[in-house]
Amino acid sequence: MQVTFVVKLPATVKKKGRFYISCCPILDVYSQGETEGKALRNLKEALKLFFISCFDRGTLDEVLKNCGFKPIEKRVVKVQPFPKKYRSVQVPLPFKAPQKVDPALCHA
Repeated sequence: MQVTFVVKLPATVKKKGRFYISCCPILDVYSQGETEGKALRNLKEALKLFFISCFDRGTLDEVLKNCGFKPIEKRVVKVQPFPKKYRSVQVPLPFKAPQKVDPALCHA
């Protein structure tokens, strides 16, 4: 079974010379491309690799904390748009999930 988490992140794209530079400033992840679209696609791929790498190394919580992320303790969270200077990129993070789960092993 596959489970996909989708992370919605702010991004910018600026033309620099003949390339476009894309950036997710809150995670300090950058990429580039020959077109604006390629730069954004490359940024999504870089962000996906960033999250998977952090997860694999067991450092995702530490990295998010170091970037200033804090959990919101409300039960219902109203989604807020990003400031106008940012675009929104959605990064799918696919994971293989077990068919059967031992509840004793699943809780922190």
